[in-house]
Amino acid sequence: MTRVAVVDLGTNSTRLLVAEPRGKGSLHQLAYAVTITRLGEGVDATRRLTNQAMERVRTCAHGYLTTARELGACKSVAVATSAVRDATNGPKFLERLGGEFGIATRLLSGREEALLTFHGARMGRGFRESTLVVDVGGGSTELTVGTDAAVDFQASIEVGSVRLTERCLRSDPRLPEEVAAAGAVIRGALVGTDLPAARPQRAVGVAGTLTTLAAIDLRVDADDTMAVEGHRLSLSRVESEVDRLAATSAAELRTLRGLHPDRAPVIAAGALCVQEVLRFAGLDEIEVSVQDLLHGAALELCTGEGGSARTPRLRSPRDPA
Repeated sequence: MTRVAVVDLGTNSTRLLVAEPRGKGSLHQLAYAVTITRLGEGVDATRRLTNQAMERVRTCAHGYLTTARELGACKSVAVATSAVRDATNGPKFLERLGGEFGIATRLLSGREEALLTFHGARMGRGFRESTLVVDVGGGSTELTVGTDAAVDFQASIEVGSVRLTERCLRSDPRLPEEVAAAGAVIRGALVGTDLPAARPQRAVGVAGTLTTLAAIDLRVDADDTMAVEGHRLSLSRVESEVDRLAATSAAELRTLRGLHPDRAPVIAAGALCVQEVLRFAGLDEIEVSVQDLLHGAALELCTGEGGSARTPRLRSPRDPA
């Protein structure tokens, strides 16, 4: 049986998944870890990864890969997303990381990231009706609409929790005019897509912003994945959280149950992204999934078939980024 490890070099966090296939299109998870490493710190302004951020990620990845080897992973890959895509020194950093640790590396385009996230999110739940998968990252937000049969729409927009915080939300707590400006940035990016034409009937959200909002809503610990999986957040609830999170200082947020302290500076921006996407898509709730990009990449690594034999075909890719 193929046991695999995927390291996700995200803009805000570095994550690990060690898993093995279990039946068609599903995985048995052996290990999962997440560390806030803020690789994308300052990238929006400078278009470069800082030495400090690269060293944080390098140290974290070394520990993760040691764990993966101890668990018997025979295939490993490090995937990189928005921060590495945007940084002029990103590809060289990824190349050095792969050479040092002796693993395959892959710089994902926005389109590839969206597709792998879609495959991961549908694992174990299926998408019989047209479903919008929302992945709010640190530097970008991926949007994919499709069913089990086909993917109809994809977009990767350059708004995320870290990027928006650095660009717009500089006060602590956030000023109303800053929140309004950040919302306008998100809406401007969404208007450049034809998401409404895809007519999604439901939304599924993945990654740290969504799982954190669910944990806060449920008043459970941030790492309680069993509790947040499948939790539904109404648009009105998300709107209330945007107002509360923006009006609360980072010091106070760090004590809030369900919120990892290191996410406190960027959670308001992430929640704002969720709010604006739901409004733009005309949907009144979003279901939270703990399966995401990591799981889609692991399925692909296990099968070599883009996730599984049941992976939906791409009907009409509209975002070549």
